[in-house]
Amino acid sequence: MGIIPTDKEQEVRNIDVIISKGDANGDITYANPIFLKLAGYQLDELLEQPHSIIRHPDMPKIIFKALWDSLKAGNDVHTFVKNLSKDGSFYWVYAFVRVATNPDGSFRNYVSTRKTMSTKAREIIEPLYAKLIEAQNSVIDESLVVLEEFLASQGASLETFNDAMIKLQNA
Repeated sequence: MGIIPTDKEQEVRNIDVIISKGDANGDITYANPIFLKLAGYQLDELLEQPHSIIRHPDMPKIIFKALWDSLKAGNDVHTFVKNLSKDGSFYWVYAFVRVATNPDGSFRNYVSTRKTMSTKAREIIEPLYAKLIEAQNSVIDESLVVLEEFLASQGASLETFNDAMIKLQNA
């Protein structure tokens, strides 16, 4: 059946640094203790599971499409994510995801470092994501149009998505 989301929010403190690593498929190969605490899982429950195990239903699909398209192109990604804990609670993070490579340049893994989301960024991102969810659930998925319009309002585009997210986090 899956986890039923609640309205209970987990606090991500300013000192918290959440780290996980994933293989080429996005399956979890490492999770630090802060990640385990916030997500509410034991390490053995997470290893070899897709990172989507903590995906909150309030997360628009277009955000993950942009994230994966960028990562597959070899680019780092900055974005905001609402995660779902095992007990149904949630927590918001500012995520930096990068591709780690071996000395010969071949793919090693994905490394995701997450920290607390700024209040200012949340005031903007939360309603944007609600609008993106509404657009993706319409008869014709219009979430890409909504995302492009938002980025344009920030003086950005899909190509400068990271810059817009960094600017929001630091505002």
